[in-house]
Amino acid sequence: MIKEIDLFGVFLPPMFAYACAAALIWAALRRGLAWVGSDRLAWHSALFSTALYAFVLSCLVILFFR
Repeated sequence: MIKEIDLFGVFLPPMFAYACAAALIWAALRRGLAWVGSDRLAWHSALFSTALYAFVLSCLVILFFR
């Protein structure tokens, strides 16, 4: 059973923890991709960034619920 996360008396869903972890991984990936210079290859950088975050988040959820 999935338990809630207790954060100073506030109960948060586990998806919040996955979203925070995905945000950290996403930020590192974005910096790495910007350093390599692959940002210029994306047609719409905001759309690519959002899709990358969604991909990282879905990979984390699949990894933990497999």
